[in-house]
Amino acid sequence: MSKTNDIEELTRIANELRIDIIEMLHKSGSGHPGGSLSAIDILTALYFSRMSHSPGSTNDSDHDIFILSKGHAAPAVYAALAKSGYFDKSHLGTLRQIDSILSGHPYSQSTPGIEVTTGSLGQGLSMANGIAIARKLDRRSSRVFCMMGDGEIQEGQIWEAAMTSAHYKLDNVVGILDNNGLQIDGFCHDIMSLEPIGDKWRAFGWEVIEINGHDMSQILDSLDEALTIKYKPTLIWAHTVKGKGVSFMENVAKYHGTTPTDEELQRALLELTASGN
Repeated sequence: MSKTNDIEELTRIANELRIDIIEMLHKSGSGHPGGSLSAIDILTALYFSRMSHSPGSTNDSDHDIFILSKGHAAPAVYAALAKSGYFDKSHLGTLRQIDSILSGHPYSQSTPGIEVTTGSLGQGLSMANGIAIARKLDRRSSRVFCMMGDGEIQEGQIWEAAMTSAHYKLDNVVGILDNNGLQIDGFCHDIMSLEPIGDKWRAFGWEVIEINGHDMSQILDSLDEALTIKYKPTLIWAHTVKGKGVSFMENVAKYHGTTPTDEELQRALLELTASGN
């Protein structure tokens, strides 16, 4: 699919992908809607506007890499990959089934377009660093985008990796924090406070760009700004809403890992169809 800078078109695509997410999770009966819906606007901007990628490209070619460190939000990436032409959309209906190419978490050995297997939280940024260092040694200009969850950055390995990114001046690493405020057991601030988020990342040597993670203009601008940052990594700190786009899922911890019932599917589709018109 060709790239676009049109805000309305990107917003329309994001809404279409939200419908795909809800439908595949309902059919699967297992998975994570909340964090998939909070991430999809950013993924839409990456896959359909700013990231250099194409079906058939390999890790040896000079294309950008996307790592979903918060691997439970795999349905969002699968929806974007199907729309991008990496595999037929019919596969979305096989999510989490035996012999499906779409596992519950991203698995590079089975899913076209998935280049890094993730799911154990806290590991994605370390892998991003390794790929980014290799790209620099090969004198490639491509970038590595790593999306993390806010509950995930309670993991110590994230901060070891953050130090590494800054130490090696990895300006080809762009971290994206999907800061939706909730994790599986409730609000992040009740379980393990993350604040002050921006100050922490800056203290670790990162450039920090704070945005509304559902404002397509801000998302695109932040990705463009990240291109201009030299000699240090960039964090796009995106304030998002868990379950964004489906009213009864928004800011509700239950929908971190609870799929919609038949009735909830119809309610969600009515809302998303109406918002897409």
